[in-house]
Amino acid sequence: MTQIAKPSPAETAILQVLWERQPCSVKAIHHALSQTKSVGYTTTLKQIQRMHDKGLVSRARGEGKSYDYSAAVNETDTKSGLFDRFVKTAFEGSVPDLVMHALGTDKASPDDIEKIREFLNSLDTE
Repeated sequence: MTQIAKPSPAETAILQVLWERQPCSVKAIHHALSQTKSVGYTTTLKQIQRMHDKGLVSRARGEGKSYDYSAAVNETDTKSGLFDRFVKTAFEGSVPDLVMHALGTDKASPDDIEKIREFLNSLDTE
């Protein structure tokens, strides 16, 4: 049985970059990450090296002495594992509690709620 990866939030951000545009150099990954948060280049480099050691990313020789990195874990499986862990931890495994909490916040717009309603209705017709 394949073990599902459990990346940290910082590792997940790097994986997200790789899932969107792999393979990437550390420089390209760092540039993408720095668009949304302040992070040092050497911090990014060290994080990617640790992810390689954990088997979360693979690498191949790029230009010169650098490496190009790719995600070594499946996006869908990884996100499903993260979601399951979140639901178990934050909502004691209760999906209805998760949904009610999400819809009870001010962040759910009427359009969001309508899309959710349409999705739920489509489940009823299957």
